[in-house]
Amino acid sequence: MCRQVFGFRLAMIALAAPAALLNASPGLGQNLVGAAVVVTFMGSYALFRDWERFGPLLLRHPTLLAADTLFGSLLLVSAGPDTTLAYVSVCTPLLAGLAYSWRGAACFASLQSLILLLVQATLARTGDRTPAEALLVPGLCVITGAAGSLLRNLMLRFGEATRALTAVQARLAATEAVAEERARLARELHDSVAKTLHGVALAAEGLAASANAPAPDAAVLRRQADLVARAARRAATESRELLTDLRRDPGGPASALDLEAELRTRTRDFTARTGIPATYEPTDADRPLPPVPPAVGRQLLTITDEALENAHRHASPASVRVTAGVADDHLLLAVYDDGRGLPHDATLDHLRETGHFGLLGMVERAASVGARISIGRGAHPRGTEVRLELPLTALTALTVPTAPDDPDPGDAA
Repeated sequence: MCRQVFGFRLAMIALAAPAALLNASPGLGQNLVGAAVVVTFMGSYALFRDWERFGPLLLRHPTLLAADTLFGSLLLVSAGPDTTLAYVSVCTPLLAGLAYSWRGAACFASLQSLILLLVQATLARTGDRTPAEALLVPGLCVITGAAGSLLRNLMLRFGEATRALTAVQARLAATEAVAEERARLARELHDSVAKTLHGVALAAEGLAASANAPAPDAAVLRRQADLVARAARRAATESRELLTDLRRDPGGPASALDLEAELRTRTRDFTARTGIPATYEPTDADRPLPPVPPAVGRQLLTITDEALENAHRHASPASVRVTAGVADDHLLLAVYDDGRGLPHDATLDHLRETGHFGLLGMVERAASVGARISIGRGAHPRGTEVRLELPLTALTALTVPTAPDDPDPGDAA
């Protein structure tokens, strides 16, 4: 704002300078007026042109503005208060209020008003002025000084409010980042280590029951002990993978994921582990799946694993079918089981309250990569279908959008 005031002063000085030089007495008078024109014009120009450099000097040294006022008074005497120099005089208290608060405004308003009254009293051509006319410009100096002080206070308060708002936004951003990271860690632990440890516990319970039998079978005990060992090793491997993923540089280079090969492998492993017949079928053999970025592929594969595990643990299906393909610029991925289906009260709020976070994690993972997910019977007469639609444009995105709040499990995006 001070820079704009100096720009206005610069224009007014340029307009009044010819009149001041013409009215000055030859010799010493013209030299003094010329020096005053140069000093005031160049000072205003420097502060207008490079306020960041010279402004702090003016703020630290009020005597610079006082010297400018005295040089301006020479021009005022020469050109007269009827010229545009009167506006320059009015600007001085305004600058003092902006730069030095109300004390500076009061000091410079009094000084400038006194100079204007003395100039009007000494100039013969102003003798016919009425008192109201003589006090008009000095009164404006007082008003602009008060206005400058008021604007300064408003800007300082606005600056404090802006800083407080920035601090609040920073705290909210940090809190949101922590909450998102906690939700992500909860999903990772639920979908990997927690399930494997649950399997270890079940296998250990079976081993204990077999060992307490009246006539333990050594072959059964060895098989169950081997199952516990394999489950424990799997939990260790998943924990190591989770730690590696947490420490991975998100901006580092990574190769694309062959999603179709991974889906075939995981479907085959599911059948070998559970005994439930599971097949993978591409929806269009002539149009293979495109390469998928690792960050996106990890979410898609975790959703697939979760859907398969839910079918095994809750649905008692006779078969499971996994399909994937591309249609209408979307990558389509579906997991269907012909089991008992979802209960009627399966809402996200109810699942969260009862401690069942599988479907909730699937919905959040789908949303994190910009996909649309629907969980229900779909077009089938019974069973459950988890169907995911991902725009192909999301495969080339560098960042992923934030998950929305609690979409419906029947049709979530």
